[in-house]
Order: sequence, then structure tokens, then C-alpha cells
Amino acid sequence: MNATTQLYASATLALLLAACSGAPQPVTAKPPAKAPATPSAAAPSPETSPVKVVSESVQDPHSYARPQEATVEHLKLDLTVDFQSRRLTGRASLRVKNKLGVDHLVLDTRDLDVRRVTLDDGKTEAKWTLGTADKILGQALDVQISPGTTWVNIDYSTKPEAAALQWLTPAQAGSPSPFLFTQSESILARTWVPCQDSPGVRMTYEATLRVPQSLMAQGLMAVMSAENPTRKSADGVYRFRMTNPIPSYLLALAVGDLEFRPLGPNSGVYALPSVAERAAWELADTPKMIAAAEALYGPYKWGRYDILILPASYPYGGMENPRLTFATPTLLAGDRSLVSLVAHELAHSWSGNLVTNATWNDFWLNEGFTTYFEGRIMEAVYGRPYFDMLAVLGRQVLADTIQEVGGIDSPDTRLHLDLAGRDPDEGTSDIAYEKGALFLRLLEQSVGREKFDRFLHTYFDTFAFQSMDSARFVQYLKQNLLGGDEAQAQNLQIDAWVFSPGLPSNAPEPHSEAFVPVDQAVKSFAGGAPAAQISTSAWTTHHWVHFLQTLPTPLDRAKMADLDATFHFSDSGNAEILSTWLLKVVQSRYDPAYPTLERFLTTVGRRKYLKPIYTELAKTPEGEELGLRIYEKARPGYHSVSQVTVDQILGWRG
Repeated sequence: MNATTQLYASATLALLLAACSGAPQPVTAKPPAKAPATPSAAAPSPETSPVKVVSESVQDPHSYARPQEATVEHLKLDLTVDFQSRRLTGRASLRVKNKLGVDHLVLDTRDLDVRRVTLDDGKTEAKWTLGTADKILGQALDVQISPGTTWVNIDYSTKPEAAALQWLTPAQAGSPSPFLFTQSESILARTWVPCQDSPGVRMTYEATLRVPQSLMAQGLMAVMSAENPTRKSADGVYRFRMTNPIPSYLLALAVGDLEFRPLGPNSGVYALPSVAERAAWELADTPKMIAAAEALYGPYKWGRYDILILPASYPYGGMENPRLTFATPTLLAGDRSLVSLVAHELAHSWSGNLVTNATWNDFWLNEGFTTYFEGRIMEAVYGRPYFDMLAVLGRQVLADTIQEVGGIDSPDTRLHLDLAGRDPDEGTSDIAYEKGALFLRLLEQSVGREKFDRFLHTYFDTFAFQSMDSARFVQYLKQNLLGGDEAQAQNLQIDAWVFSPGLPSNAPEPHSEAFVPVDQAVKSFAGGAPAAQISTSAWTTHHWVHFLQTLPTPLDRAKMADLDATFHFSDSGNAEILSTWLLKVVQSRYDPAYPTLERFLTTVGRRKYLKPIYTELAKTPEGEELGLRIYEKARPGYHSVSQVTVDQILGWRG
């Protein structure tokens, strides 16, 4: 570590340790209750890959856990799914490696009903306490152990309001059956599993999930971020195994009326029966993406790559859960134009799942790398023009995000963040994605693509199944890509890119030839030409989004009406185009499209679309009134991740 980054990292570490050194205040433990009938926690576990924690010295400000003392190496779950009470109930058994021979294990929990804690064979009662609750971090579960303790067994249930879980009624799911899914990133795994909820800690896991017999007539299937079934179980019992060590935020579960369709020898898609065939057609190029990714940065190390299409309330575009990407149905545009989302989640199988940010302060090490990798996959499968369009759109997103977070001097425009005391779901932004990817494009341009690809390939191989922090990566980058040439590092402004706000002066400016006619069309239309004169026959989703984003804002009523009458934006089935149009609708106060706006906001829960539209609505009293009226109807169908965001935008009090 060079002097600059060592000083920065040491100061940051000191601050984090000071912030996290105070142990939570214990409260009286609840009386032990009878344990559920689950298999013995001491039963042998499958052979697993070695578990490593590279960045143990980096204290995670979002976890009570102390993995430097005692680490959870393996998790065994036995849970029953209860749709009526909206609870998961059962046992989590944690295999512990007591590195320092300490007398306690500290875990993260939030809103869990812990009933009983036992050690090893499940018969020895353990003393345990729950710390004072924090609205972001939850509560520390402190369990007394001995140096020889191998297993800690926790009997518990989730609460109906558990933030990671969304329990959907049949009507909300768009299915004859109810639906359940989880979203554990960033620190929500602790709301459904007691664990060391830090991305710097990795564990293997196995699970038994029990769907009540009363619901089996509805054909429910359970799937997880693990080895999955492709057919429904007759008895409602599903068993899973993940033999590669993963961080807790990659724990994932979904239960619903699912069908499976193969896409290739090691890939397929799960979806509701009404969606399955359409999803299989839309995602047909997934095997090509896998081949392109492997050609770039080495073998796929997770066995299978499958995709689960979730109901419309899913708050993200996708979540890179190992072996099973969770994805929004909004990617099903009907023309395969939005499948870069799949390329992004697939890329996470290397950048994020394989080499993981040590804390959420290092989020860019997951998302910046993945955004860069996504572009490379799309270039390999669909050609350089596609890559260039993605790059230009990303650069615009970056410019907009810099303004949203407070301008170029805002500390939130750094790649390495300081999120202590903040919810990482709210503190992270597109800066990590787009500034991170732009930094990697600068490195590629500076040393050449061939050399940069070798560097990334070696990086993923060297740190596979480990975690990485920003200071350590910068050290590795300077030594292994730049050969220790500090003058070159200074010329490239490496430290400024990672540790300073704003954009350094050497930031690349991507260009897309495909957007030249779009820019000409914008100029012509803004100058008074009617929309019907614009030639759009070869336009893809990216052309349309760029067109709408670069039009003047606001547009007058006549121009908005001309656009909608000519191109039928309000009737679009493409969520990227429709959401971009609706943002323009709000900005221009074009009330003829408000019914479409309301329909969109009450049927789509993806936060990427909700946040800018509600933010724009909140800028005027009339808009805020409209936003609150729509949100009151829409909120019950949103996942908690989206609820938290929109609550803050609108000042929602319920």
C-alpha cells in the first residue's frame, strides 16, 4: 500500500473502529421455547470450498459481527413458509470457526422473533442477549459459546414486516397463487436469517424449505440462490445446497407458481406460467452471453446460470443471486432490446459474487466492474455500436446523478464512500456504476484492451471467493497493471478517481455514431418540425431513450401532444421508453397522460423508474398532491426497498 492510500485507509479504519467499538446494550433474553422438529444441526455438511475473508482488518460499519474473532463458515436452514401469517419459522444452524477462542459469537438480526438458542447437538442451552434496536442495523444477537463450540442453533421466526420479504396476494402477484420473494442486498438478509450480515464474510449453505400441504394444490415451487429443482415437489419439501462460499446478501428465496424453461445446457428461466414462454423467447441469447463472458475473463464457476422473472413489484432491475438471477418483468420488452440487464447480472458472477466488495463503502468494486463488463458482453454478442450507445447513455446517467447527489464537490461522488450511520440502500447511487465503469474504460484506453483484459482475468482468478476493499485494490492495480510506475499512476489520477469527489479531467467522453441521427432529430423537432417528419424506422430502445432524454425540458403542450399522437409513447409496452416518456410528462405537466402515469406507478415497483418520477412530482405543490394520491394506492404493492425511497421523497407519514 503506498503512502497516500495507506494514510487514507488507516484514517478511515480508525474512524470506523471508533464508531463500531461500542457493543450494543443487551436486553433481557426471551424465555426458551420448544425447538421445531428439524434435522440435527450437528449432521455432516457437504464438502465446501475454503472460506476466506481477505479484508478482515476493515471493520464493516453496517454489521455488529466480529468475524476477526469468530466466523460463520456454513449455514443450515430449516424453514416453513406460512403465507397466512406471513412468516418463515424454523431453525438456522451456524457452523462456527472460533479463530481467537472467544467466548461469544455476535450476529446481525433485525425484527426477528428469536425463541431459543442451543449449541452443537441442539440440546445444550446457550445464554444469549439481543442488543438495543437500531432502525438501520437492527439488533446484535450475542451468543455465549466456548472455544470448542462448533454449531450455534437459533430457533426463530420472521415478522410479517420483515424488510427483505415481500408476501404477495394472488392479485398482487398476477397469479392464481400467492408469491413470496426476498431481497437481501444490502443489509436485509438479517431480517430473515440471523447471520454475520457483511459482504466481507462468506459462507456456504444448505436449506430445507417446507411449503404447507394446504397450498400444494396451487402448485407452489421454491427456489433459492443454490442448486434448484426444475419440477414441483409432491410433498412441498424442497432442499437446496450452495457449496461455493457467498456473502449473506446473496442469500435468496422465492416461492410461487413457477415453471421452468431451458435456454441452453447450463441455463434456463423460471417464471409464472403466463409469462414462461415469453420469457424464454426474450432471454434466448443468454447462452451466447455466458460464452462471451467466459471468453473474456475465464470459466463460469457457479455451475448453472438461471433467471427468475419475478412479479412487477420487484424493486430492482435484477439481483445477481448466485445460480439464479432475480429479474424484473419489465425487461420483457418483446424485442430483446433490454437484455443488457441479463448481461449485467451475469457479469456479477465474476465481479461481485466471485470477488466481492469488503463493505458497502466499496460498492463500486462490485457495480463499476460489472457495468464495464456488461458493456463488453453486449459488444461481443451484438456489436460495437450497441456498446457505444450504452456508454453514452451511462455518461448521461452519471452527469444527472452527480447533480442529484449535490454536485461535483459532494463526497457522495467518490467511488470509495463513507456510509457509516446511513442505510447503504439509500447512500449508494449510480456513481458506483457509471463512474466506476468510466474509470475502467480509462484504464483500458490507457494500457490497451489486451493488457487490461489479462489484468482483469488474473484479478478475478487471484481473488476468487474473497473480498476486496478500495485501498487494497488500488495497491494491486498500481503494482500489477502499471508495474509499480507511480508516475503513470499520478498521470492517470488513480487516487483521485477512487478517493476524491467529482470527475477527474481525464474522464473519457464516449461517442455513438448511432445517436447522430437522433441528435439531428431532436434539433429538428425542437426547431419546429413536426414529429411525423422524423425517420425512426431503424431505432431501437436506446435510440428512443436518448431522443426523449435530450429533448428540451419542459416541452409545450402542443409538442407533447404531437409526440404522443405520432409515436404512441403512452401506449408503449417498453418500460424503459414509457418511464422516460412519463418523466417528460411530469416535467412538462402534460395532464392528458396522467392516467397512463397513474397506471404505470400502480403496476410497476421497480425503484429505478419510481424514484425520478416521484422526485419530479414532489417539486411542485400540484405534483406532490398527485404523487401522494397515487402513492396511497400504489404503496401496498411496493417492496419495502421502494417504499423507503418514496416515503422519503414524498414525506409519507401513512
